[in-house]
Amino acid sequence: MIYRNEYPRPDFVRDNWMSLNGPWKFAFDDDKVGHEQKWFLGKDFDKDINVPFAFQTILSGINDPSFHDDMWYQKNIKVPETMKGKRVLLNFEAVDYFCEVYVNGQFVGTHTGGQTGFSLDISKYLTWEQEIVTVFCHDPSEDEYLPRGKQYWKEKPESIWYNRTSGIWQSVWLSAVETDYVKSVKITPLYDDGKVEIALEVTNVAILPTLVIAGEKVAVDFVKNDDNHLVARYQVFKKQQDIEMKSWCPDNPYLFDLVINYGLDQVKTYFGMRKISAKDGHIYLNNRRYYLKLALDQGYFKEGLLTPPTTEILKDDILIAKRLGFNGARKHQKVEDKYYLYYADQLGFLVWGEMASSIKFSELSAERDMNEWKQVLPRDYNHPCIIAWVPLNESWGVPEIRTDKQQQQHALDLYNYIKRYDPTRLVISNDGWELTTTDICAIHNYRHGALDAEVTRKKFRHDLSSKEAILASTPADKPIYADGYRHQGEPIMLTEFGGISLVVDGEGWGYTSVHNAQTLIEEYGRILDDIANSSVLAGYCYTQLYDVEVEVNGLLTYERKPKVDPKIIKALNDRFPDYY
Repeated sequence: MIYRNEYPRPDFVRDNWMSLNGPWKFAFDDDKVGHEQKWFLGKDFDKDINVPFAFQTILSGINDPSFHDDMWYQKNIKVPETMKGKRVLLNFEAVDYFCEVYVNGQFVGTHTGGQTGFSLDISKYLTWEQEIVTVFCHDPSEDEYLPRGKQYWKEKPESIWYNRTSGIWQSVWLSAVETDYVKSVKITPLYDDGKVEIALEVTNVAILPTLVIAGEKVAVDFVKNDDNHLVARYQVFKKQQDIEMKSWCPDNPYLFDLVINYGLDQVKTYFGMRKISAKDGHIYLNNRRYYLKLALDQGYFKEGLLTPPTTEILKDDILIAKRLGFNGARKHQKVEDKYYLYYADQLGFLVWGEMASSIKFSELSAERDMNEWKQVLPRDYNHPCIIAWVPLNESWGVPEIRTDKQQQQHALDLYNYIKRYDPTRLVISNDGWELTTTDICAIHNYRHGALDAEVTRKKFRHDLSSKEAILASTPADKPIYADGYRHQGEPIMLTEFGGISLVVDGEGWGYTSVHNAQTLIEEYGRILDDIANSSVLAGYCYTQLYDVEVEVNGLLTYERKPKVDPKIIKALNDRFPDYY
């Protein structure tokens, strides 16, 4: 059995912690009697589950993909003696979708939102003998007003829709903190000034932190921002050569170690100095024009679905993408495991961050979307690898956005909220088509035809030939911009295309099909020829890196085995230099 026992937050490290992953007791509550019968006070649950793998997965030990909306978890734990006299936090990295937490039969708290983590102070509930942690989860399988991404609302996966992930699906762990401690840190590179801004959320602003950057204790003056925030700036680039040597980018992922000492509390993290911007139809990385060559990455794994079996496989996904000649990935319809972002920071790999979309629109779905984004941004803000945010995809959750002012307003609300919280990154309002206000004109077009579809191929080539042709095109029979909106000079990218299906074993679905590796290479090269002939595009994102369930559009199989020689794909991608 595979267990996930690594430290869950590699960008916010403390030494005193304990993993709660591994065997838990488990029960379905299909009759919804658990609360009435007070299962949180103690019950012999009839199943065992391997946390953090959802019950729908092989690695959970249950492997039941059928609908079960309510479920209970229970685990007996012994809190380490090293945590005595501290605040003990019970941390969950992600639970889909709503949960209640009990310790020793006492209610501790709730959380709503399936993509991000949360922490609960359980100190006053502990006996310091044998503790019982009980978790109730509710995940409505068929609710299309829920941020669900690729999780299908029907029982069996088909085409682009995959199996669901319910309940606990990322790590659970204990950590011990001091009475006064750092709750969060927000690190902003002020690249043009050569400075970094460090904003701390703390329990007591009367305690002034000290910082160690790259092994050197530095002198900074923290300013009280409000009742629980302290802010300071530090000059990172001290001479001209620092800009070249210590700027973070894919070919030089330079990171500064940062240790925050706050009273008795200590947090270890890091940051990178980089800038992403757009001007005159181009994208700039660290003030140099940069061409984005992204792979669409769904973040699914054959035995764990949304949960990677190990952190190493996340690292391997990045390494193989780089071997294929991609300089980044669009993490599609998922807030990815923290280790993916950590490795992307370390290895130099650009990431577009996304969150699972709803399918239908209502005031409730809009509220749920915003609730998740308010958690996603603080979680992942500090990662230099992330250069863009994608709040909506292909009008999912806003199906009438072309004409419906309320749905357009929802897209604007998300765009404006993200830009207020994070003005340092690009935001794509509705990736694919029917865009509103956006920093990138992001277009999906799979109408490039098979080898024998010459008319379709010519149309695809024409649609990329000029800015006017691109903006007049209607991929999927939808306009590029919603009514009342138009192109404002933002960079144009082809952010989904390809989907060339090569079945290696069994059968599957794809946008276009080929029957051997050589033809896949020819088709990939032919489509890139059309992209190369366009003087307008600022980059592309190919669908997709690897197969997922019944969708076999990958350059790799679901098991991450290359279908073609990676060197050949890399040579084709390398036609487009990163800097230009």
